[in-house]
Amino acid sequence: MSEMNLKEAEPIHCQYTRTSPNCCTCLSSCRGIVAALVRRDLEKACGMEETVEKKTDVVVKGDAALKTQFLTTKDKFHEFVDSGWKGPKGHKTSDNDKPEEEKETSVEEPETKKFKVDPEERNKVGKPDGKRIRGQNKSRPHTKPNAFDEKRLCPSVIQDNKECTYGDKCIFLHDAAEYMGSKLADIGESCYLYDTFGKCAYGLSCRYAKAHTTPDFKTMENAELIKANEGRETVKNSLKKELQNQLRKRSVAFKKSEEYLKTLVNNKDKTQQLGNAVVSADPTGEEQRVSTEAETQASQDKQPPVKTIGPLTDEDVIKLRQCEKKQVDFQDKLYLAPLTTCGNLPFRRLCKRFGADITCGEMAMCTNLLQGQQSEWALLKRHESEDVFGVQVEGCFPDTMTRCAELINNNADVDFVDINSGCPIDLVYKKGGGCGLMTRNRKFEQIIKGMNHVLDVPLTVKIRTGVQEKCNIAHKLIPEMKKWDVSMITLHGRSREQRYTKLADWDYITTCSKLASPVPLFGNGDILSYEDAMKAKETGVSGIMIARGALIKPWIFTEIKESRHWDISSNERLDVLRDFSNFGLEHWGSDTRGVEKTRTFMLEWLSFMCRYIPVGLLERVPQKINERPPFYMGRNYLESLMASQHAGDWIRISEMLLGPVPKNFIFLPKHKANAYK
Repeated sequence: MSEMNLKEAEPIHCQYTRTSPNCCTCLSSCRGIVAALVRRDLEKACGMEETVEKKTDVVVKGDAALKTQFLTTKDKFHEFVDSGWKGPKGHKTSDNDKPEEEKETSVEEPETKKFKVDPEERNKVGKPDGKRIRGQNKSRPHTKPNAFDEKRLCPSVIQDNKECTYGDKCIFLHDAAEYMGSKLADIGESCYLYDTFGKCAYGLSCRYAKAHTTPDFKTMENAELIKANEGRETVKNSLKKELQNQLRKRSVAFKKSEEYLKTLVNNKDKTQQLGNAVVSADPTGEEQRVSTEAETQASQDKQPPVKTIGPLTDEDVIKLRQCEKKQVDFQDKLYLAPLTTCGNLPFRRLCKRFGADITCGEMAMCTNLLQGQQSEWALLKRHESEDVFGVQVEGCFPDTMTRCAELINNNADVDFVDINSGCPIDLVYKKGGGCGLMTRNRKFEQIIKGMNHVLDVPLTVKIRTGVQEKCNIAHKLIPEMKKWDVSMITLHGRSREQRYTKLADWDYITTCSKLASPVPLFGNGDILSYEDAMKAKETGVSGIMIARGALIKPWIFTEIKESRHWDISSNERLDVLRDFSNFGLEHWGSDTRGVEKTRTFMLEWLSFMCRYIPVGLLERVPQKINERPPFYMGRNYLESLMASQHAGDWIRISEMLLGPVPKNFIFLPKHKANAYK
């Protein structure tokens, strides 16, 4: 190197102290520092392999803390589950045994949640057409349950060989022997309906027909059980055919609703007239205003004639006061939230057995109820075990909501009616319903007052903290709802925009509960253990509503009432699923259509239940609702299978209870977890 280059070259510095080794003042201290840092680097290098080997022991942020001996990797977990699986009949299955349809439609477990990106980056990584990526599984396949039966038996043959009204034009089979030859194999040896009620209404079409069919294809009956269940009405609020026809023809009379809606029109006209009178500036304006008030007073004195049949009673001419209506004790109760899809009648029966005090039907659209849609009225059905039961309706206009309330009041057996003012989905919100009602105070007031006018039972409201994430409005709305005579308020501690990405704001719920007093206020959000429930009760709320926590583990009601953590075994959980399947067969039917409907609802529930982590496996108790379960091996094979987030493994669990799935069966979960960080 030339002399010129030597002069221009930068001085060499120590890689640890960043000082020159020729510096006499720092040389001694530099040697000690260098020795320590080199020793640290050597320890890192030596422990590199050990860290790689123990990478499964490292707790990932957002994952639940499990004992290290149970943790595993994704590949090892699925290898173990696949190798240990035995088919519904007990024999092991391999990849070659699976039908081609199942291989093609196999669904992997949901990917880890992706973090929100900036708007500029979203434009780079978004869809080619520039549309914003929203929602999941919106295009999932919908297979009708009756598509699984290639040949169906005519209902006239099932119902004791009655004459078929369609004659030669009937598209169903009438030969019992031919049907039994082509029918899918029976699932089990005993029929739950026959063992419980003494008779199976599905006869030869039942998937457990061997239990109650004679060799000559006749359906047997148990006279003792039939007599014991005589007059018993297990399910109420079914839609009668006569009422359905009247609703379709729009011939149902809504007397109380029309009475209230006329007052809204009259009040609107009065407001306009008074406004015009006050705005008038000429001397005749005062006379016009006075005459308008006189006309108003005269119109109030003239009551419309009461049209009734039979004797005139006080109820015909005097409206019930709020204190005279049927009362429900909401204090210190555990309330199972109205859950769309999963909160069906068989699931509510399970929760009642585990200790739920109050149950509520799934959200029903008021317009669909007024049209007499059978599928919507099915959401109002009530089981005999539901002692305190309500229905939840959704709507955005005073006329439809008031008429719907009167329809329910006259034709359904309920203890209260709930208004859904917390639904966040776009389909409802953009029409002004759900969360949209929280920003439409005048319409909200008219809806509540109108429904209170026609109902003989308490009216409750479910709301969120607000619409925008950092703009709470519930505290402004609650004092107004007290004036509107609401019997109970339920507050979900999240906004519409927030959804489930952050924890519920229980501090805000505490503030709102003080504002609501003496009206009962229930808190809702992130309750997954009795400890969470105890902390929630300390906020001063009147009761607790439980939603996702009940889906993940329905025995949470027992844990709260007994103040303990229940380390429930995998066999006990399988028994819970077996009870659900029996309740489902009773509710939806034991034929192929009912079996597959029961299976579909069970699979939807398993998409939540798989998030449960057994207490004995947790490093830290209790499990938090926003913690993602890592891959882990259970204490036995069934516990590992129930921990799988693969839809194919949920189908395996359903096959243990409801037999093998049909060849053309496809399932994608409706909901995917968005609460994992």
